[in-house]
Amino acid sequence: MRAQICFFVSIVFSFVAWGAVTGSLILPELRRRGRDEALPPLLMFHSFRFVGLAFLVPGVVSPDLPATFAEGAAYGDIVAAALALLTLALLPGRLGIVAAWVFNLWGSADIIHANYEGIYLGVQAGQLGAAYFLPTFIVPLFLITHGLMFWLLLRNENEAAVPAARRPA
Repeated sequence: MRAQICFFVSIVFSFVAWGAVTGSLILPELRRRGRDEALPPLLMFHSFRFVGLAFLVPGVVSPDLPATFAEGAAYGDIVAAALALLTLALLPGRLGIVAAWVFNLWGSADIIHANYEGIYLGVQAGQLGAAYFLPTFIVPLFLITHGLMFWLLLRNENEAAVPAARRPA
């Protein structure tokens, strides 16, 4: 039980820390950019979702990790990474925005589904092995950036919410 408490506390702290980073560094920069300029850095980050394949590597995770969870999380992440790269290739443009919606919906649903599966199957923190860092460190930032992408996609095409500040030369 102690490991599970540490696991959930780590996730909460990660959301708080990434929320602070987002609020002070990422969001102000995204507000200065139009959608076509703001989406690519977020998509580049999501192109690293291939790390979810770690759930399939013996020795990285416990052999007791339910295969249903491991396979769903790993394959869902690799599809998300591929969709992020495809979206990057299609931006800017209407087809790129459609791909961004598909990616963002898939990526968000994949994370929600993996969390549901983990809870439903009773995945224990120790079963994650070295992949423990994925849900405790990276997934909170993935969810935050999905929220940012939804915000950007719902914004006017090239609307910058805050004009760029003039910098002294």
